[in-house]
Amino acid sequence: MFSEKRIDSTPLILGLTGGIGCGKSTVSKIFYALGSKCYNSDIEAKNILNFDTETVSDIKKTFGKDFYNSTGFNTKKMSELVFSDKSALEKLNSIVHPRVKLHFEKWVEWNKNEKLLIKEAAILIESGAYKGVDKIAVVTAPEELRIKRIISRDSLSKQEVEKRIKSQLSDEERLKYADFIISNNEKDLVIPQVLNIFNKLSIS
Repeated sequence: MFSEKRIDSTPLILGLTGGIGCGKSTVSKIFYALGSKCYNSDIEAKNILNFDTETVSDIKKTFGKDFYNSTGFNTKKMSELVFSDKSALEKLNSIVHPRVKLHFEKWVEWNKNEKLLIKEAAILIESGAYKGVDKIAVVTAPEELRIKRIISRDSLSKQEVEKRIKSQLSDEERLKYADFIISNNEKDLVIPQVLNIFNKLSIS
């Protein structure tokens, strides 16, 4: 059924998700190289947290002014809080997610002549944003490999990384929503997997 053309002229939206350290951004870059525009929800959320005046005000009222410093939003401080306090995470999400959703809808409108758009989001399922995409691709990787990648990338301890992984949805739960699975285990080639999805969606 994936080879059939869409009846209307709106873009087909592929949600791209996976746990921390699975390599979503690598996969997104491959789709981009194939000609698909990609929306990175995490990057846009950071932009909103730094530059949207209403959001900045709401964060300061909810969490305190010390979550901002001379360089802007203190991501490290907030991460330490929300990965240990579920209620704090829910409060943060209630402030940021509606604004990211609105921005994404505008982005889709700006790119309405595209055939395929990619929405990369770490918590695509948890946030309910999966309801706004047409298909879902889940990127997976062994936990030990993910831990190794995150330690190298973010200079965190193994214990901190394991805590963050456990705070997210498990791959088992995430895969229940998957139309496509991309294995990024450093054994299976990723590009052919992405190209196969690209071709199945008839974007060429």
